[in-house]
Amino acid sequence: MSRRHEIPATPENMVWGYLDSATKPVLEIASGDVVTLHSFPAGGKECLPEDRSLVPPEYLDALDTLVQGPGPHFITGPVYVKGAEHGDVLQVDILDVKVREDWGFVSILPLLGTLPDEFTDYETIHPVVDHARNLCVMPWGAEIPLEPFFGIIATAPPAAWGRCGSPVPRSFGGNMDNKELRPGTTLYLPVFNEGALFFAGDGHGVQGDGEVCITALETGVTGSFRLTVRKDMKLAWPFAESATHLMSIGLDEDLDDAAKQAVREMVSHICARTNLTRNQAYMLCSLAGNLRVTQLVDGNKGIHMMFPKAYL
Repeated sequence: MSRRHEIPATPENMVWGYLDSATKPVLEIASGDVVTLHSFPAGGKECLPEDRSLVPPEYLDALDTLVQGPGPHFITGPVYVKGAEHGDVLQVDILDVKVREDWGFVSILPLLGTLPDEFTDYETIHPVVDHARNLCVMPWGAEIPLEPFFGIIATAPPAAWGRCGSPVPRSFGGNMDNKELRPGTTLYLPVFNEGALFFAGDGHGVQGDGEVCITALETGVTGSFRLTVRKDMKLAWPFAESATHLMSIGLDEDLDDAAKQAVREMVSHICARTNLTRNQAYMLCSLAGNLRVTQLVDGNKGIHMMFPKAYL
C-alpha cells in the first residue's frame, strides 16, 4: 500500500535558487508513495505586496534565513525515493495543484524577458487571487482564470555538474515553466543520482505559452505528486503524457534547436509505442502534432509538441 506524506512549508525543507545533488533529502519515501508539498513565489522582498498581512510568516522566515543561490526560485526538496538508481526514470504523476496565496506578482525586470530593450519602465504589479471564483484580478480590472502549476519539477542534476542555478531547465527537468504539467499529467524524468532526489517549486497561478515578460503569475501553490521508480524505461530528456496526449519537451538556447529536439523526441516515442517506421512517425507528427512555445525567457528556451494519442 502506498503512503501519503506532507512536507511542511518551512525553510529547512527548501532551497533558494539552485538544484544540487549534494542537498540532504528532507524526506525518504517508497516508490509509489504520494507527496504533498508547498512552494513560495519566486523572488525576494522587493516582490512582496505592500500589505504584509497577506504574506505567510513562513515565507518571510524563508526570505530571512535561506541563502540565495544563482536563481530567484524557492524549491522544496529533495525527496529521496527508495530504489531509484542512476539510469532509471522517475514517474511523476501530478495529482493536484492549488494556489495557496491571496496574491501573486508579475514583473518587468532589467535585461530579462523577450523584449528587454523595448521595455525599460520596470514595474511589479500584484494581482489579487479570488479563490471563490478561481480567478486572478489584474489592477486594471481584467479577470483571468487560474490554471496553477509548478514551474520547476526536477530530479537532482548529475553530481559532476555541481550546483546548478535554478533558472535554466536541463535534462533533469527544472525550470521548464510548462503550463501543460498540470493535474492529470504524468511527467517522466531521467534519474542521475541514487534516490532520484525529487524537487518542485516556483508556483505559477496562470501563464501564457511563452511567458514573454519574464514572469507568470508568481504565487505560492500546494501540490501532490505520486513518485514511482521506473526501471523499465530509459530517457535522456523529460517527457510527459496525459490521458489524451503525448508531450515531448525540447530545451535549447536556440528556439529552432529546441523545436528539432521536441520533434526528434516525439518521433522516437511514437516509434516505441507503435510499429510505425521513423518516416511514418515523422509524417504523422507533421499532420497531427502541434508544436508550442513553452517559454522564451529561461536561458534554455522551450518548445513542446502535443501529439494526440488517438492517432497512435
